[in-house]
Amino acid sequence: MTDTLLKLEGVEKSFGKNQVLRGVDIDVARGQSLVIIGGSGSGKSVMLKNALGLMTPDKGRIFFDGEDVTKATGKTREKMRARIGMLFQSGALFDSLTVWENVAFRLLNSEGTRRKDAKERAIETLKKVRLGADVGGLYPAEISGGMQKRVSLARSIISEPDLIFFDEPTTGLDPITADAINDLIREMVGGLGAAAVTITHDMASARKIADEIAMLFEGQIIWRGPAKDVYASGNAYVDQFVNGRADGPIQPAI
Repeated sequence: MTDTLLKLEGVEKSFGKNQVLRGVDIDVARGQSLVIIGGSGSGKSVMLKNALGLMTPDKGRIFFDGEDVTKATGKTREKMRARIGMLFQSGALFDSLTVWENVAFRLLNSEGTRRKDAKERAIETLKKVRLGADVGGLYPAEISGGMQKRVSLARSIISEPDLIFFDEPTTGLDPITADAINDLIREMVGGLGAAAVTITHDMASARKIADEIAMLFEGQIIWRGPAKDVYASGNAYVDQFVNGRADGPIQPAI
């Protein structure tokens, strides 16, 4: 056992001549909430896919709970993923399934839990994200965007994972709903004692849910520090990004 749950060491990834990751070094410990910021095309999604094992890096190594899983396959990879929760940017709920079936998807399809027991656990988990049992029988199209995010959050925590990835968790939400989602993320992650890695452009969200913030730029981590220090980083790239200025070393992608 080690305090560091996930570690990327010198990870590189290219697609043809396009080198997206140029030696990423990053780690997150149990109970720690790490937020990664960076502009479009900086490599955030590719980094996430490598960490999840959906891609294999060209160079570098990835460790999960002290074990090298860079090229892991089969049961080793399945065992790792069973300990990971994921909240997708779009929510990624299944339209043809009810809310409770969406929340219990892993229980029903990977863990072989009986439907009755899975439904009970799903309803209990929905309560944790402030949704009543009556919502469980509805379909995603019948609930609001904010409620869909909460359902997605419930799905990501139902198996009590050790590590949770959040991909732009407040995208498309109004500021009040976004703040409520941020509060729930802090509460759920803290309650589980899980490690959390969040990708976001939303600086209000980043400051609220992060213990530490790191910035990815041109495939490398160029700064990392406590969330409270992000607006006084002393790094010109970070300063331009967090203040949303067009003028600076980062050229607008237009």
